Amino acid sequence: MPHTKVIEQLKENLQIAYRQAIDADAKLDELKKAGHGNFTSIFTAEQGFIASSNRFLPYVQELVDDLTRMEEYEALDAKELETYVRQLGALLQTLQAFKTQS
Repeated sequence: MPHTKVIEQLKENLQIAYRQAIDADAKLDELKKAGHGNFTSIFTAEQGFIASSNRFLPYVQELVDDLTRMEEYEALDAKELETYVRQLGALLQTLQAFKTQS
């Protein structure tokens, strides 16, 4: 399969996002206990996510599910891949910004 290298790179980035999401969600839990973090969703529907959560892990899970589905394709759909990379980038950037702010 010619898209194996692309899939592997996406998996590596997802692993980074997963580890950062665990830390970020723990910090969000602490903030909520302190009476902060009263929001309903990290990302908007316009950013392409189906999930709507005030934690990061549901967004990571959505991307894992999407990648698992894309792995089964004979060839990657360019438009779907572009959307996926944009979502993964938004997730990683938001996690990094959150980490910097905390």
